[in-house]
Amino acid sequence: MVERFTVSRRRALFGAAGLAGAGVAGAAAVAGCSDDGSSAAASSSPPGLVPFHGARQAGIITDAQDRLAFAAFDVSPGVDRAALRDLLVGWTAAAARMAAGQAVADDEAAPQSPPRDTGEAIGLTAGNLTITFGVGPSLFDDRFGLAARRPAALTEIPAMPRDNLDPQRSHGDLCIQACADDPQVAFHAVRNLRRLAQGTAVLRWFQLGFGRTSTTSDSQDTPRNLMGFKDGTNNIKREDTASLDRFVWVGEGGDQSWMRGGTYAVTRRIRMLLEAWDRDYLLDQENVFGRTKVSGAPLGAAEEFDTVPLTARGKDGELVIGEDAHIRLAAPATNNGVTLLRRGYSYTDGVSQETGQLDAGLFFIAFQRDPRTGFIPVQRRLALSDALNEYIQHTSSAVFAIPPGVRDGRDFWASGLFAT
Repeated sequence: MVERFTVSRRRALFGAAGLAGAGVAGAAAVAGCSDDGSSAAASSSPPGLVPFHGARQAGIITDAQDRLAFAAFDVSPGVDRAALRDLLVGWTAAAARMAAGQAVADDEAAPQSPPRDTGEAIGLTAGNLTITFGVGPSLFDDRFGLAARRPAALTEIPAMPRDNLDPQRSHGDLCIQACADDPQVAFHAVRNLRRLAQGTAVLRWFQLGFGRTSTTSDSQDTPRNLMGFKDGTNNIKREDTASLDRFVWVGEGGDQSWMRGGTYAVTRRIRMLLEAWDRDYLLDQENVFGRTKVSGAPLGAAEEFDTVPLTARGKDGELVIGEDAHIRLAAPATNNGVTLLRRGYSYTDGVSQETGQLDAGLFFIAFQRDPRTGFIPVQRRLALSDALNEYIQHTSSAVFAIPPGVRDGRDFWASGLFAT
């Protein structure tokens, strides 16, 4: 019954238009303004606040936080273009307030009405919350008259060897990525946006993550994944603006003007077969990754950030880093220079009912300028030859266009998509 509220009922309860007015302007004053969501831009804001407004969305090159709540939504049957636009206006207003450490709305509900904010973040700081929005390929069918505005780069990820995808955990019309240093703050953000969507969009799938598995800044140490290895050592950092412009941000040559300055996100839920991995001996684990486990240095090198010695051979004449080592197959040097901005998280979802083993692994998120030349060719190569495939299984897949940022309190997510 909850998901069957009419659009007019939703508007009456949550007041999307009202949130887009004074509420957003107030949030903008607290949240500040940033071009890219970086910690450098946030330095003038109060501690724990990442600016929401700016030329680019926060949560991409922002210093990776510790926790993730990621959700995909489908627009409900019968919803028209105007109602979809209203949803994004209301979502933007609420997100700006939450990023500023505020409740979704200022006014208190009458005792006989549901509270406008669910309340579990009361008394908590903003926790460096970032809320990042995207749209999936399915939004550009014939429902909303948007087909002509679908970017060529926004294409579904093709089937890959060894995939075992759950369609109920894949795809989606819309996505929300909430990252924070407090899991309750991240959950609160997605929960309240889902609530605002009642009658307009329904939750398709939801993933919580803990423990970032990559670093987005030179100021952050490289984290470890659940296999115990350092992950994301060679990730693009926000300080490397040349690489960001080349591999992450959509430039002026993009075929859709509303996406210029934005990017594309690919998500993959990658289950790790940890019981099998934990029985493998150390030398084999290191050969699978191509790195030493403790230091994170490439095999044949001394330090974590040393150049990967892809041509080095041992006394026996064999390559020090094997042909099927993960580090070799994922390296930009073996992928025509292509690199991705990774921003993934570890996850655990209890015990698999099929195997009785842990359902845990990596929720992979990668941002790039064009998945057709970024993620897709790299992943196809990994799927065919990576030694790590013995210990992992891809169980979900999605791709989303991430529009440029919300510039001020009068703007809203993907506003250019609706421009006439």
